[in-house]
Amino acid sequence: MRPRSLTGTRRHVAAALIVLACTSASHALQIVDARDGVAVEAILSVKEPTRIRIEGAPITDVFGNIHSSACGGMAAGTSGSPGSPVAPLSPVVNPAGEIVVECDRDKGEIYVRPVATASDGSAAAGKPVNLFISSAHATYTLILRRADTPADTILIRDRSVPSAPVDGRAPSSPSGPSAHHVRAMKALLVAMASDRVPPDVRVDELNQPVQLWAEARFALMRRYEGRGLTGEKYLLQNVSGAVMVLAEQEFDRPDSKAGGQVLGVAVEHHQLRPGESTSVYVIRRGGER
Repeated sequence: MRPRSLTGTRRHVAAALIVLACTSASHALQIVDARDGVAVEAILSVKEPTRIRIEGAPITDVFGNIHSSACGGMAAGTSGSPGSPVAPLSPVVNPAGEIVVECDRDKGEIYVRPVATASDGSAAAGKPVNLFISSAHATYTLILRRADTPADTILIRDRSVPSAPVDGRAPSSPSGPSAHHVRAMKALLVAMASDRVPPDVRVDELNQPVQLWAEARFALMRRYEGRGLTGEKYLLQNVSGAVMVLAEQEFDRPDSKAGGQVLGVAVEHHQLRPGESTSVYVIRRGGER
């Protein structure tokens, strides 16, 4: 097979892998590095609430196309004061709104859930939700892509703003894989996406159908083993009559007890029209095979 150009694949597939690699080890925690005025993407569950918080600071305001809010009875604290609650949102129901917001005033966090828009209770396919989340220091723009995933937490981390000390000590950062481990995963991903495999990585050609969803044809094409990691390259085709929107978190699941812990997932194309296909890459800690 002729190697494909990695001009596009290297940018968005590798970035997706790093995002999930840093979150899967943190028990369904999406860590998004953000700064004032720059839009960042995250995943929004279409059926379960998603918790949003800012590292080291309480949320003070939320702006967006909000359907309703349970924050209307909260007293607004002084913006930016320690422990200040989320500012109250309008209690009036907006029929055209996209999202329901609830507040945890003690922790300065919010919980959001998209409003069902289709007759079957599902959210509008392919349409992201835009939210502006403010602290005393900055306002962050979140582009939330809808996906059928479990309840999750989005942690907004701004490295340009010093975190408030806790008991005289700087708060600890969420744990994640080491830089060496991330480099090894990126190298394996590039090898899988480019079909340029180093000699110390074994490749097994499989082409095994895997049961996923009725709307998709899914097959494990190749397995890569080496350097303490196992890589799996899948081919997913949309066999339904509707547009399919994919998210990495939907593939963050073991296929067997011996499969090894999932460290990262990357999806080459997140939106498929009927008949279109995409590659899906899963990287695991070396399993018992």
